[in-house]
Order: sequence, then structure tokens, then C-alpha cells
Amino acid sequence: MHDDRPAHVLILGGTTEARRLAGMLAAQPGLRVTSSLAGRVAAPRLPAGEVRIGGFGGPAGLARWLREHAVDALIDATHPFAGTISHNAAEAAATAHVPLLALRRPGWVPAPGDDWHPAASLDEAAALLRTLPVTRVFLTTGRMGLTHFAHLTDLWFLVRSVDAPEPPHPPRMTTLLDRGPFTLDGERALLREHRIDVLVTKDSGAAATAAKLTAAREAGLPVIVVTRPPTPEGVPEVADPAAALEWWRRLPGTAPGRAN
Repeated sequence: MHDDRPAHVLILGGTTEARRLAGMLAAQPGLRVTSSLAGRVAAPRLPAGEVRIGGFGGPAGLARWLREHAVDALIDATHPFAGTISHNAAEAAATAHVPLLALRRPGWVPAPGDDWHPAASLDEAAALLRTLPVTRVFLTTGRMGLTHFAHLTDLWFLVRSVDAPEPPHPPRMTTLLDRGPFTLDGERALLREHRIDVLVTKDSGAAATAAKLTAAREAGLPVIVVTRPPTPEGVPEVADPAAALEWWRRLPGTAPGRAN
């Protein structure tokens, strides 16, 4: 960075951790913080600092944005399953010679009594449903992936998402519009009310949506867990916003008044 401008951090956000990190960074003197949101949620919770909404046009577009806006560091704090933007970020950061960090909340760990069935993709999760003696599915993988389950016409789905899903989706489906965090009592009641016999979820981690796993364990229900894609090779990774802030502080030339 140069002495006549503040350091600039771009956060690829949309997660709780990204909002927390934006607030922590925005409180640092001499630091400009911009959070980029994908725009898939109609009314997102906006973080501190500057906000931009929408895509960049692939890795080349992101690299150009990094240069044009004099970004000193890029932090990928997107959802653990936002694989495309994470790979775009890795390519763009390398092209623009900008330090990159991945902020990833820890994944869930099965507890005694859990009946988890791992799946490498949504398609594999849909195939696993065919192998289990179930008919009523609680599907919490997000509205964007419902097309992978649209062919399962003999199963009934309860789909929970922030915004209403669009087709294609399973024909026998009830939509529950809601946003976490969710309570254990609420998840227990939901499973009973809708007579759920299987839960399908992504390993998104975080406590805000973990209560459904406990409720499923208590009810003796199988859980199909879609495993995460790996962080792009060579990208350092931390598990919480405090560690991301410390990474920023340790970068050479990022303190106020210092030049690269």
C-alpha cells in the first residue's frame, strides 16, 4: 500500500463469520473494508464498511477489480460450499499478486448415536435417499440445489430456505421460509409436526443450524451429510474471524503509515 491511502481489504462474504470479520476490520484505524455479497438473498444482513453486491465476471474480472480498487488483501469468507467463487478467488489473487486467506468455520463432527451417511455431492445425496426406507425428507441444502432432487417424485420434501425456491424442484414439496439460528426445541417440534424420517444437509458447520442434527439424533433419524469441497490448494485457512484479523495484522506493509 501507499502512505497516501488507507489499506484496503476485500471480503468475499455473506456468512456470519464474514460479517463479524468486517466489523472487526472496520474498527481498525487506517483501514478500508469492502464486503462483496453474491446477491442470492433478497434482503441480506449488511456488514460494516463498504458493500458491493453481484459477481465479478469470473477470475479475470475479480483480478481486474482487485487492481482497480487497490486491494491489499483478499479474504474468502464465503459459504463452505461456494466452491466456484473460492477457486476464482485463488486464481484472481495469484494473477493480481494479492495475499489471499480462506476463513472457514469448522465442520460438524458426528456424536455418539448419530446415523450419518456421507455424500460427496447433492446428486449422491439424492441417490442415497433411494437406498433408505424413508418417505418424508427434511431438506436443508439450500434452494439453489433443489434441481438435484426434482426427479424423486415418490418422496415428500420439507424445504427450508431464506427465500422461496424456483423450479425445477421436487413436485411433492412444502417450503418453510426461515432464517437461523434455530433452537433445539423448535427443531424437535418441526420433525414431529411434519413426521420427518430423514434429514439431508450440507456440512456447513456453525452452531446456528446445528440443532437439527441433535434433534435428528434424539429421534433416531438417519442424516445424509453432503461433505465440503476442499479449500483451493495453497490457500492458507483459518477457522474464525479473530484468526483472520491476526493474519491481516501479520501481513508485511499493512499497518497504517507503512508502505509495501
